[in-house]
Amino acid sequence: QVQLVESGGGLVQAGGSLRLSCATSGLVFGRTVMGWYRQAPGKQREFVASKALLGVAKYEDSVKGRFTIFSRFEGNAQNTYLQMNILKPEDTAVYYCNARDSLSNMEYWGQGTQVTVSS
Repeated sequence: QVQLVESGGGLVQAGGSLRLSCATSGLVFGRTVMGWYRQAPGKQREFVASKALLGVAKYEDSVKGRFTIFSRFEGNAQNTYLQMNILKPEDTAVYYCNARDSLSNMEYWGQGTQVTVSS
């Protein structure tokens, strides 16, 4: 059974940093694309960043140069992180971890973690 559990959200002032974590289990690491999405109040969920294990990271234009997605193997788990720097009030949203199996195209989602950036 695939599980994704996010953590690391919180309240931060504009210009500050946060690191989101996504602890995973049940995934086949070599064919999984990990990603982060976000949903602000009253808006649709939008893509933020993604990266396959050996692939190049992709970013939404507004976060390029400020956010970094990376993964680490820790024990039997592949944990994925989103390092967010120079945060802006418009980054305020619920952030969701996403995993997509590149062979089956099955997608999995975490429960979300709130990020609030004050001006």
